Amino acid sequence: MIAFVVRLLQVQAVDANAYAAKAEKNRYLSYTVAAERGEITDRGGIALATSVDAYDITADPKMFTPEDSKAPDAPQQAAALLAPILGVDAAELTKKLSKPKSRYTVLARRQTPQVWTQIKDLKSVFAEKAQKDKAAGGPGANVLAGVFQESTTKRVYPNGGLAAGILGYVNADGKGAGGLESQLDKELAGEDGTIKYAQSGGRRVPTAGTKEVPAVAGSDIELTIDRDIQWAAQKAISDQVAKSKADRGYVVVQNTRTGEVLAMANAPGFDPNDLSQADAASLGNAALQDVYEPGSTSKVMSMAAVLEEGVATPGTHVTVPNRLHRGDRLFKDDIDHPTWYLTLNGVLAKSSNIGTILATGQLGKTQAESNKVLYDYLRKFGIGSPTGLGYPGETAGILAKPQDWSTSQQYTIPFGQGLSLNAMQAASIYSTIANGGVRVAPSLVRGTKGADGRFTPAEAPEQTRVVSEKTAKTLATMLESVVGDEEGTGTKAKIPGYRVAGKTGTANRVDPVRGGYHGYTASFAGFAPADNPQITVYCAIQNPTKGSYFGGQICGPIYKQVMEFALKTLQTAPSGSEPARLPVSFKPGE
Repeated sequence: MIAFVVRLLQVQAVDANAYAAKAEKNRYLSYTVAAERGEITDRGGIALATSVDAYDITADPKMFTPEDSKAPDAPQQAAALLAPILGVDAAELTKKLSKPKSRYTVLARRQTPQVWTQIKDLKSVFAEKAQKDKAAGGPGANVLAGVFQESTTKRVYPNGGLAAGILGYVNADGKGAGGLESQLDKELAGEDGTIKYAQSGGRRVPTAGTKEVPAVAGSDIELTIDRDIQWAAQKAISDQVAKSKADRGYVVVQNTRTGEVLAMANAPGFDPNDLSQADAASLGNAALQDVYEPGSTSKVMSMAAVLEEGVATPGTHVTVPNRLHRGDRLFKDDIDHPTWYLTLNGVLAKSSNIGTILATGQLGKTQAESNKVLYDYLRKFGIGSPTGLGYPGETAGILAKPQDWSTSQQYTIPFGQGLSLNAMQAASIYSTIANGGVRVAPSLVRGTKGADGRFTPAEAPEQTRVVSEKTAKTLATMLESVVGDEEGTGTKAKIPGYRVAGKTGTANRVDPVRGGYHGYTASFAGFAPADNPQITVYCAIQNPTKGSYFGGQICGPIYKQVMEFALKTLQTAPSGSEPARLPVSFKPGE
């Protein structure tokens, strides 16, 4: 009796708080209430990434011990039943259920309502069997009694692989792991809540009260992307990459005045709904992450420098030999030709490497001075600097300082070899010319909408004057000769009813696997209407191995297809005037 009284005093007085705390711990369960992830929509409010109802399948491992489950091998039995439903290895589930000191474990996250329905039906079957067994004097074992669900959400992409390179994806925990999902994860994720409730025998005790901190939903993100234009760009580049048996390709569509990106398509792409089927090399956004030498589309920057510095005009005569010896190299054009007698406009229209070298050589009194002047213009156009999008893994391109240019680079950089950029930077160059010489930093986000429903516009993009409006207009007219003149290299980009300014590019390609030059980068860049620029389209295809590899031949038609679709979608009025016909060549002695 004395021992009993002493023990009673110890439990009720001395150790009362400790025992109460232990009972509280075993009685109450606390779990996280996931915040609903914000939507990502296109500029028209159409969902590109959204969240749907889902369930985390959880369990109370203590309820799988022999004394609680009344079944000696309850973890193994339950795991065998759940494995085919959850798509999880039975051994892994058994391990999670065999932790008697734990009261909570997650068996599988973000399962569909159909999965939970299957489990719930199984639970009902086993519960009924347990009741019958108990009524018959048996142990009444129910191996699924300790399996539960917690409401959560699952990320889905209603349009499959559309704009996947931009959107990115989430990981198994629902956190942004690529693309804008990663870059804007903090805004999209919101703040998780918590809930704490009493339970007994695996059931919630409604009379014991609940402590809850509500979750705060993430913000919705509205992009600058137009879903329909994105679809057109993605289809066009995917079809041509497949037809050319190329490594990959990209198309960028940009509003020339606002800098807003209307489409950014990559091929091949991936479906963020099912990453198990995705090629790891295609999971990023190649239009921002690939770095490559642009070739002749870069000549527009060289011409901008020549015009802005006043060392030549579109009509300046440039005598172009078949070969040009500079430094330790002999330079040539894409085709062998007799001596050409071209105007500066003709140099651009016929995409002459030799003519470009000769023109940019006039930028300074010495080659070193010319290099420095050209370098400054390339930098102002954005080469070697991030675009301003802040996109994960984006490349700034490669542009060495002029004093570090090799002998060959001094003459190849003017025509687009020896420097590198990404597709967005290439598009931005042409948008700068189309916008009267002012570079507007590109943007992908129009604004955000918080939990309170208020829309907050994105900050206005940075603007930089690169060349004068006069130079930009002159360049636009010269670029029309590339497409409109029969001697131009971009005739396949003509669009009936619209004046088109554009430039072809065919560059030797640095092979990232083999090292050194192997294959080609074909490209086309331009804007329309040339007399009232609204839209820029840039296309590039890497390593085409079937058919033509010239930019005008395989990217010109893509430009036309995507530009026509964009002009119609945005209801852009046709051109109201005829282009000025600048001379392409001259007769010797004139």
